[in-house]
Amino acid sequence: MKVFLFSLDGAAKDLLYLQPVLFNTWRDMKRMFLEKFFPASRTTTIRKEIYGIRQQYGETLHEYWERFNKLCATCPHHQISEQLLIQYFYEGLSMMDKSMIDAASGGALMDKTPPVARHLISNMASNTVRGPSQSRMVNEIGTTANQRLEN
Repeated sequence: MKVFLFSLDGAAKDLLYLQPVLFNTWRDMKRMFLEKFFPASRTTTIRKEIYGIRQQYGETLHEYWERFNKLCATCPHHQISEQLLIQYFYEGLSMMDKSMIDAASGGALMDKTPPVARHLISNMASNTVRGPSQSRMVNEIGTTANQRLEN
């Protein structure tokens, strides 16, 4: 626990100067750290973002999954159950991706346990990573094809 304190920087380093009796366990230290550097208003704001997350137009499943996971990681003490996290992610999916995930899950994703659902989404998301050849627009492909035909 004492080594953790030396990894802190800036205002967080003030924890070094507190009386050691203020926290004797990791739980106490975590509570004090979060109270000081993560006010309730910030936690509430991030929670609302998690509740209302939506896949943006043109965003791949992979990009949406990464954005969702990063958002959840910004507030590790959001206290939202894994089941609800999967549900919020699923509700924000585009209709096409929702249909693909349901088909891959053999029915409805929400019938799966959270670990199984998370594993399925991760696998599907890793298959939708946009590579350099996939990011070209339709008119770019058409132009390239026309140039080849002319030569």
